[in-house]
Amino acid sequence: MKLAGAVAVVTGASRGIGKGCALELGAAGATVYVTGRTVEAGTHALPGTVGATAEEVTKLGGQGVAVACDHRDDAQVARLFERVASEQGGRLDVLVNNAFLIPRELTSGKPFWECPVSNWDDMVGVGTRSAYVASWYAARLMVPRARGLIANISSSGAREYAWHVAYGVGKCALDRFTADAAHELAEHGVTVVSLWPGLVLTERLEGAAKVGIPGFDFSRAESPRFTGRAVAALATDADAQRWSGRALAARALADAYGFTDVDGRLPGGPFHGRPKSAGIP
Repeated sequence: MKLAGAVAVVTGASRGIGKGCALELGAAGATVYVTGRTVEAGTHALPGTVGATAEEVTKLGGQGVAVACDHRDDAQVARLFERVASEQGGRLDVLVNNAFLIPRELTSGKPFWECPVSNWDDMVGVGTRSAYVASWYAARLMVPRARGLIANISSSGAREYAWHVAYGVGKCALDRFTADAAHELAEHGVTVVSLWPGLVLTERLEGAAKVGIPGFDFSRAESPRFTGRAVAALATDADAQRWSGRALAARALADAYGFTDVDGRLPGGPFHGRPKSAGIP
């Protein structure tokens, strides 16, 4: 329980990588504010709610706090951080920016001009902007205490073509935000990193893994908790600032810190060479 007493916020944690990060922080003993839009089971095509994730966090030894929050709404984000500050005496140790909106066209293989313009707002307006806004509030809690970790869930799509123009632009911008925010926060003891997961067996991909998709090697895939273990390792490292400003593969951090996935394996690392069209619903 190396993070006992620590306070974390994980955005977009109803399912997927966000949920995996929340669970690993909880397993390390942290109080984790789990945010997302899904509060009732059955209202989303995929399983998972903020409440269910928060319950699992508590079962693992932490304290899960479910907070319904649409990260497109700045007022809701403001209320989230006001609540954290009020309930935790102004303390915030970790922020994981994972909130992201996946449009159905993402893996369709269609060029950007054949996709709705709204795809930009879905991925850049939510995925990138929400990280900036949440970090703006988090920094105001971390700087006075001269410590903290902000982890932005990014992708190898920041440096190579991946799925969709807006997706790549958003991830590239997120990594640039990481670098520049780290520069400004360095003197205040706050670490900022981007994390690149590999091929992750999220709820969305579990069905696809059973039938197989050309171009996907699921034998080298990782669980959503693998990136969570990278976050927990950084959060418990007194010298984490040596990584600040960098885009880091979760797999590389596993080598550096000595952790494995939940099944004891080491997955393949960042996802490269994505197929033009995956047909993932």
